[in-house]
Amino acid sequence: MKNTALTHIHENLGAKMLPFAGYNMPITYEGVNAEHEAVRNHVGVFDVSHMGEFLLSGPNALALIQKVTSNDAANLTVGKAQYSCLPNNDGGIVDDLIIYKMKEEEYLLVVNASNIEKDWNWISSFNDLGVNMQNLSDEYALLAIQGPKAVEAMQSLSSIDLGAINYYHFKVGDFAGFENVIISATGYTGSGGFEIYCKNEDAEAIWNKVFEAGATYGIKPIGLAARDTLRLEMGFCLYGNDINDTTSPLEAGLGWITKFTKEFTNSEALKKQKEEGVTKKLVAFEMKERAVPRHDYVIVDANGNEIGIVTSGTMSPSLNIGIGLGYVNVKNSEVDTPIFIRIRKNDVPAKVVKLPFYKK
Repeated sequence: MKNTALTHIHENLGAKMLPFAGYNMPITYEGVNAEHEAVRNHVGVFDVSHMGEFLLSGPNALALIQKVTSNDAANLTVGKAQYSCLPNNDGGIVDDLIIYKMKEEEYLLVVNASNIEKDWNWISSFNDLGVNMQNLSDEYALLAIQGPKAVEAMQSLSSIDLGAINYYHFKVGDFAGFENVIISATGYTGSGGFEIYCKNEDAEAIWNKVFEAGATYGIKPIGLAARDTLRLEMGFCLYGNDINDTTSPLEAGLGWITKFTKEFTNSEALKKQKEEGVTKKLVAFEMKERAVPRHDYVIVDANGNEIGIVTSGTMSPSLNIGIGLGYVNVKNSEVDTPIFIRIRKNDVPAKVVKLPFYKK
């Protein structure tokens, strides 16, 4: 099992450590609800160094990215990032990812930890264009500093105006005494803040300075369990739960990152699916009674007929109700449709709602 550059710090802080995507990762420190609340109201720091980073460069870098991703990366300018996915040949998704345009002819692709090898092999298999590909995953650490106080708490650590970095934009510059740090506003929590990409050897010093700077702002270390409740309250998809090799981006509500202005892997089949309409859709739902929906629970209609399956579910710390995402057949996908979640042998009432669950 791999460690990040900060694993020893998490252990010293008494974090509950568990294997995640082949890494020894902090799941909680003092408890999910307290950590969740810290991010919603103050500032929290996640070690997400298990994520993968690929650097693609050369005259044909954009052409390769256009071939393997669903979004239109030609729209990127230097300093902008884009959410996208890697479609497979069977209508499903290899992975979702973020693409950063670092320079002209140079792009950083950030992929999910569990899919690093799979994604590398997949993209490489299309690289007949001589694109220089580097897998930097084992060289970089990634800190997500999230929450409404993040910018204010961290501004003393950089000469860059952190508040001026718009959502899905980034800057490269000085942070906590180190140069060439990527500071990116592509957070996964819905509470603002940014991410810091740095070399592994600099990570501990940066972590320590971040906590010194944030001390008066109530800064806390946050584990992956709260990361999950935070992203679910926003309705952000998690690969392996809500999207996978068998779910299409159109079924998952990711039509907005599926651009038919270009050709890409399986684009013809996805275009046909768009024209003909999908048969199932990913929906958000709230429980009408106190109950917690869980991954793989069956969704039924009022007559007890199976109509879908839960992909993500939790007790929302912000709303104090059970919330979830799941696939249902299209006729049960409209907002306010009553549905039922089969929990043990009981069909517990819920209703389809509009995202996000959490509204600031």
